[in-house]
Amino acid sequence: MANTSSNPGLRTQLGRVRGLGSAKAGSHHWMMSRLTSIALIPLTLWFVFGVLSIIGDGHAAAVQWLRSPFSAIMMILFVGVTFHHTASGIQVVLEDYVHNEWVKVVAITAAKFLCFVLAVAGIFAVLKIAFGG
Repeated sequence: MANTSSNPGLRTQLGRVRGLGSAKAGSHHWMMSRLTSIALIPLTLWFVFGVLSIIGDGHAAAVQWLRSPFSAIMMILFVGVTFHHTASGIQVVLEDYVHNEWVKVVAITAAKFLCFVLAVAGIFAVLKIAFGG
């Protein structure tokens, strides 16, 4: 067992000597995954209750709802955090189950790019609605 007082990282002393273990990104990735999960709880509740409050009121009500500065900001946060969390989760799955290194790198890059593009498109749509475009 590693002595945590002399080893501030998550690697054991033997792991450090052998050069095995964390590349110093794993704990950050794990923490960000947990933080985005926690952030998604209130954001998802806000989204669900917001949508339920306008269900059946038509397109104009949805547009009016998103034109509220609070709703627009919350929706942008919801979209951004959702796609960040999604990209992180897909990366973990690909790292765990794809064993060919170049296929893994290409797949992770493509997944992150796709999540980024979809997040930008979602945020653009919210801004377009919010500013009446």
